[in-house]
Amino acid sequence: MKRNKKATQSTRTIALLSFDGVAALDITGPYEVFSLPTYLAQDKAVPPYRIVLLADQPGPVRSSSGLSLIADASWRNFHNTVDTLLICGGPDMTALQRDQKLLTWLRTMARRTRRIGSICTGAFLLAEAGLLKNRRATTHWREVARLAQEYQSITVESDAIYVKDDHVYTSAGITAGMDLALALVEEDLGRDVALAVARMLVLFLKRPGGQSQFSTQLQAQAVEGQRLAGLLSWLADHHHESLTVEEMASQAGMSPRTFARVFVTETGDTPALYLEKLRLEHAVRLLETTGTSLDMTAQACGFTGHEQLRRAFQRHKGITPQAYRQRFQRTGC
Repeated sequence: MKRNKKATQSTRTIALLSFDGVAALDITGPYEVFSLPTYLAQDKAVPPYRIVLLADQPGPVRSSSGLSLIADASWRNFHNTVDTLLICGGPDMTALQRDQKLLTWLRTMARRTRRIGSICTGAFLLAEAGLLKNRRATTHWREVARLAQEYQSITVESDAIYVKDDHVYTSAGITAGMDLALALVEEDLGRDVALAVARMLVLFLKRPGGQSQFSTQLQAQAVEGQRLAGLLSWLADHHHESLTVEEMASQAGMSPRTFARVFVTETGDTPALYLEKLRLEHAVRLLETTGTSLDMTAQACGFTGHEQLRRAFQRHKGITPQAYRQRFQRTGC
């Protein structure tokens, strides 16, 4: 879409769609991100954003945590021009998915807005409205399988923090709404403004790596206090080394047989598979952020060479390392 200079300098309206039972952080996180450019540009005559909270009716909206927020207007009779509409999520989207008037309104808004998107399980509302058909999308890690099963025309990217497909955006679980909001600020106002906002909020402008929200190292934290906690913490720093199951068992203070059994019980993976996942996550970060050769990338992560790296990528991501780099490498960051 072409934008003239006057349009670029005008205030953009960001509408957040809420409801009783919404996840509060789906609203407050992006709200803070979009509000800070105005704070940081106090000397400017025109504020970059105007933020509007919509709900079924204006007034109090009670979140799933019990926190009450105040909706500015009802989506039912909101006819103002909107630049970007974001649908927030919550633990239960069932009633909203059945609201035909709301779904019709979303389809209409998708035609009228420059961008439309979702935060967390808000993706299910976009999907039910048909706005994700034949598109790539993501949602909370606990719901990606259900999204893929219930809406089979969608290509669900389970390891993405957020996904952009043309003018439709979806983000992963809860705090990923802030990552998406930062990306939209960067699109609108440039990297310097987005970076200033990220610094104010003590956030990464872009999270290191594009790995799953429920990554291998988060999996390690989930077993904290159990028998393998010390080993998993050690592996996070030593996965690039040449390691055998026997060496890992020794580090854990167990016999190889006991170690293999306990490892599967506590992590759900074999030691070899877990180690491969750690190495793959490291490789993903390098491919996204550096121009290092595939051989050097493989060696830095603990793979024997680029062929072993290629096989790991094919197994876990269904794509080659070369294709992944072409698609996801970040430039100018």
